[in-house]
Amino acid sequence: MLHTTTTPAARRRAFRDGLASDRLLRLPGAPNPLGARMIAEAGFEGVYVSGAVVSADLALPDVGLTTLSEVAARTAQIARVTDLPVLVDADTGFGEPLSAARTVQVLEDAGAAGCHLEDQENPKRCGHLAGKRVRPVEDVVRMLTAAVRGRRDPHFVVCARTDAAAVEGLDAAVERARAYVDAGADMVFAEAVSGPADIERFRAAIEVPLLVNMTEFGRSDLLPASTLADLGVDVVIYPVTLFRLAMGAVADGLRTLAAEGTQAGLVERMQTRAELYEVLGYDAYAAFDESVAGFRSEGT
Repeated sequence: MLHTTTTPAARRRAFRDGLASDRLLRLPGAPNPLGARMIAEAGFEGVYVSGAVVSADLALPDVGLTTLSEVAARTAQIARVTDLPVLVDADTGFGEPLSAARTVQVLEDAGAAGCHLEDQENPKRCGHLAGKRVRPVEDVVRMLTAAVRGRRDPHFVVCARTDAAAVEGLDAAVERARAYVDAGADMVFAEAVSGPADIERFRAAIEVPLLVNMTEFGRSDLLPASTLADLGVDVVIYPVTLFRLAMGAVADGLRTLAAEGTQAGLVERMQTRAELYEVLGYDAYAAFDESVAGFRSEGT
């Protein structure tokens, strides 16, 4: 009821087991804790905490303005309510190598199953926009080495994200991915790859699990999960999908409300009160409260 029924350690082991299986793990981005609950009910294998969504939810652009404490707070809120593993976008580690090590430990404490760290220079950009720059390989290797050494739970997944495909070309991105694996990365996130051929190139080049990003309005073809599985992808994230759907509905609803002066025409498109209460477990809370209120202790 009040919290997830599984421990962070158990969820990390489950994530590791999933990565070792032959199935594709699908991780939609949760815009909030309630969204994480709905992701679980819909039958997905994990939950993603998107840096772009955390930024946008704070009305900030995704250019490295959010802090570790803000990302960790949202992670803890989401991890509290779901039994699914939670993977977190940790941007560039929020500082130098020591900061990357601390980032991993803070996200461990927040209940995450893993995080990814990227090789962009600051100020970073959305991975599907122009104007990105990547750091020297040796600097990224130091960051990843610190992150791996900083974790306390060996099941916590440290994923290396490379943005180099859109900056230096696919061959350079693949070579970077190999170096990051040598530094201890448990998984590689090939960002802004354009299509199946690029994914196949990464899959053939590395032996660790591979993550790809199926974000809308970007550089990548929106491939179905079945195709990604056939290509050997281990994890797919849909980072901003639910947030975009929700905010699109908000914008449409505001236009209707302003034009018509009533929300009556929108009611059929809303999540009902009964549906919301079911996701929240409202009856379980009420039963718990009643049982506590009716408790009478014995003795003096």
